[in-house]
Amino acid sequence: MALTRPSTSTRGASRRSAGASRWQRLWYGDWLLWAAVLSLSALGVLLVAAATKPLNSTHPFSLAKHQLVFLAVGVVLAVVAAVINYRAIRASAPVVYLLALLGLVATFVVGVEVNGSRAWLSLGGGLTIEPSEFAKLAVIVLSALIVNARAAQRTGIGDLDVAALLGLFAVPSGLVLLQRDLGTVLVIVVIFFGVLAVGGAAARWLTGLTALTILAAVLVVKLHLLHGYQQARLTAFLHPESGTQTYAYNAIQARIAIGSGGLHGTGLFHGPQINNGYVFAAHTDFIFATAGEELGFIGAGLIIVLLGVVLWRGLRIAAHAPDLFGRVTAAGIVCWLAFESFENIGMNLGIMPITGIPLQFVSYGGSSLFASMLAIGLLQNIAIQTKIAARIARE
Repeated sequence: MALTRPSTSTRGASRRSAGASRWQRLWYGDWLLWAAVLSLSALGVLLVAAATKPLNSTHPFSLAKHQLVFLAVGVVLAVVAAVINYRAIRASAPVVYLLALLGLVATFVVGVEVNGSRAWLSLGGGLTIEPSEFAKLAVIVLSALIVNARAAQRTGIGDLDVAALLGLFAVPSGLVLLQRDLGTVLVIVVIFFGVLAVGGAAARWLTGLTALTILAAVLVVKLHLLHGYQQARLTAFLHPESGTQTYAYNAIQARIAIGSGGLHGTGLFHGPQINNGYVFAAHTDFIFATAGEELGFIGAGLIIVLLGVVLWRGLRIAAHAPDLFGRVTAAGIVCWLAFESFENIGMNLGIMPITGIPLQFVSYGGSSLFASMLAIGLLQNIAIQTKIAARIARE
């Protein structure tokens, strides 16, 4: 069969679509996703201000100002991740993974302990960074690269590929577990299952690993392998009547705050539970309780709706991704965001144990916001590639 060259006009159109500047490509992004993320982040700044204002009479909005700076930096990171060359992301995946591991190892040497977990690195000036937040993104991108490479000539990944991925996820999981950060380990496990499912792993792997995970969880509890504060959190969840225990008390106060908000809430900065300091970590782990009390069911419901929009757009991007790398990356990010959102809101409502997982885009903190914004930037990058590929096909 003779080969024919595409016409000059077709080649020119393709070059115009593919060769648009990076900033022009930004307009191909998912604007509904941008709107949902920025709305959540703006709500987060307001809620941080409301939760921390009573803590510092001299500088009542200092933490809110920090969060606003974090948000500005996070938006820049998201935009950079959205417009960076798609091939460069894939090529840099191994380097990003190694850097994430180095960051995790560094916490054992020069790390700072916060709330019983030695998971932070000090940047000076009172600022810290949590490498495990970026490790989540690193394992997603590298696993997507491996799945895309290994499954190129098959319908799914094989047994050896699954074993390799298991090792890929096991290393950062082990390091995070040594940091006493069980919540992040759970997130990485959920991401792993998402990667296997989307990557086309055999059902026996998913079934077997699920059973193994459940067995491991039971053994950890039965053999009392949890650290003291982790055991206290589990006890507070299973036995909320445990009275004066810190975690049980805080979980109960969070539910009281949410319940007292009613439909419309007490008004921003006017929540008695929050203003009187009854809810510990009201600007971080329990910021949803702040929303429930001061913004009521309507405000808390809006947060859930916006998170739902983020997950919906992420799934849509995964479904229409131009290649398996993009599909697995997007699916891994959705699994990450979905589990953390459900866990955080669930522990505020008393239906999930307390794990210290933040509420995406809303809770105070730079590391979580930076990593989440980078993830959103990658989703936008995949969406941009999809639209450019579709445009080239039409031309």
